[in-house]
Amino acid sequence: MSATGTSRRRSFLYRHRDLLGQIHAQAAAPTALPGGRGPAVSRASLQADLAAADARTARLTTQVRRLEARLSEVLGDQVWRESGIGGPDDIEQLKARIITLEQQAIDLELKIQDRDDDLAAARAANRELMAQLNRAHE
Repeated sequence: MSATGTSRRRSFLYRHRDLLGQIHAQAAAPTALPGGRGPAVSRASLQADLAAADARTARLTTQVRRLEARLSEVLGDQVWRESGIGGPDDIEQLKARIITLEQQAIDLELKIQDRDDDLAAARAANRELMAQLNRAHE
């Protein structure tokens, strides 16, 4: 019997604060199991167990969702391949090709930069030579 259950019928306990305090103290105190077996159980230990169980449930729910998503992906790939429609290209080959093409693009950009630098130097030399020719004719 709890203090709340008793107080719903009558306000007896709330008029006798000493009895209410005793009930709350007894509810918070660990209770011994019959025959003295096992650990004592208190309200706080039960709440801690409940919180731990809730956390474990949340972790397991997250893990189940991840596993379901992975299973769905694997089964989808399997059905795709077995259907005869065609399967996805080898992902690793495509990734390797992407890396190769990215490196080629970087190399080409460096070559363009070198040629731009050479062109700028040639233009500067051309301007200097033209300036010298113009000064010689004056």
